[in-house]
Amino acid sequence: MSDKSEKNLRAKGGCLCGGIRFEIYQPLRPVVVCHCKQCRQTAGYMNGFTVCLPENLVFIREETLTWYESSEEAKRGFCNKCGSSIFWTYKSGGNMGIAPGSLDEPTNLKTAMHVFTEFAGDYYEITDGLLQRPGDRQPGDILETS
Repeated sequence: MSDKSEKNLRAKGGCLCGGIRFEIYQPLRPVVVCHCKQCRQTAGYMNGFTVCLPENLVFIREETLTWYESSEEAKRGFCNKCGSSIFWTYKSGGNMGIAPGSLDEPTNLKTAMHVFTEFAGDYYEITDGLLQRPGDRQPGDILETS
């Protein structure tokens, strides 16, 4: 169980209209940009996520939070009022993906890599020099937390 004291608060965030507000009580992983078709459809472009453990995510407001089962394995959390797409997680549990754009600045996050690049849209190129994986991350892809 994590210590949810003010000294361990690492990030705050929420949606555009304020119907969703949350706090994160752990260091965040660098951002991984996903190019799969579902992420591109959800975000309208490529989509990036940092992660935290669900037990270290505390909702301050969640009146407008809605979950959409986007596949047999995953679900996505968004605001049903302003449309902000904020969360991604496996239905079976595990890390909670959080869109870095939903975090209050400064985030102190960096983008570390790209995944599912074989599904990248034909309307952009990945030219930032970061690691690219045609599929998902590999066990050797160590990502330090901030």
